[in-house]
Amino acid sequence: MTRSRSLAMLVAAGGAVALTLLGPPAMATAQTAAAVVVLGDSAAAGDYDVGTRGENGNWCHRSKHAYVHRTDLASESVNLACSGADTADVAFGRGAHYTEGSQAQRLIEVAGRYRVTTVIVQIGANDDAALFDTGVACIRAFVDPREPPCRETVGPLVRERMAVTATKVEAAVRDVRAAMRQAGYGGREYTLVLASYASPISEHMVPLQALAGCPYSRPDAAWGRTTLFPALSTALHGVAERTGARFLDMARATEGFEACTKPLRDQEWQRRITVDPEALVYGGLDAIGFHLAQESFHPTAAAHAEMGRCVGEFVRSRSDAAACVAGSDGQAHLEPAPVEAPAA
Repeated sequence: MTRSRSLAMLVAAGGAVALTLLGPPAMATAQTAAAVVVLGDSAAAGDYDVGTRGENGNWCHRSKHAYVHRTDLASESVNLACSGADTADVAFGRGAHYTEGSQAQRLIEVAGRYRVTTVIVQIGANDDAALFDTGVACIRAFVDPREPPCRETVGPLVRERMAVTATKVEAAVRDVRAAMRQAGYGGREYTLVLASYASPISEHMVPLQALAGCPYSRPDAAWGRTTLFPALSTALHGVAERTGARFLDMARATEGFEACTKPLRDQEWQRRITVDPEALVYGGLDAIGFHLAQESFHPTAAAHAEMGRCVGEFVRSRSDAAACVAGSDGQAHLEPAPVEAPAA
């Protein structure tokens, strides 16, 4: 046996030992099942997965009807999103939200188990954009005549709030990119989509909207639909451009089907104020308060089905940016993105 051949065998043996000790490369092979993954905050849709309904403090509310399961982009779909999450919960870090750690960190494991082809990020509503707190302010203003309209109290803060939110979202998206790199993926080996949020409210409501479950004024609702949600979409569009992600504007994804716009709740794509008694069954006394109404003003299963189809259409279109808009035919359609220049 020659010296060179002995050296070659030694190198090969060393490589085999290293593979045994360290395991295979993190990135899944071409034979592994393809998957689409979503990170961010979870838009409630009912019928939640066991373990996320309040059990042991986990209120992530991951739904079997979530739009990530309706895209038809891959044979597998993984929902890492968690209700109420903010950008810090998506980014790398040691914090925990509803008992769960960093979504970016968990993405590394998912990207090793599956061949991830699409990553969707929907985050920002629970940061400085403060959509929930703004909704509470609008309700308070309607109930208490001493309170000024929310469009007057929150309106002047929107520009600054969206700018701060965009900075945080950008950091989280860059951590998602870093997670995919750590899993062995190049930037062109998967599609990264940043999505905004569908407005759950509209001024086009049924009479006596408060009694129907929408206790806010029509002018405040109009401001939310035409100013607040588009402002967040514009800010997120800018983040997408700076991080190389594709952007899907969801602000009008449930237009015409918002809460209290139809005679019957079942005809709408956004929930009115909704009290869920099952929260007490799974979450016990921890459910009392916010968690009882956690589903309120979130997309329904029907909305998720249409949004999922729209996301799938968008990814397959290869367009850098587009908008998902509800049509009068009861379906969501892909349209060109709004022409407004993204905010810095």
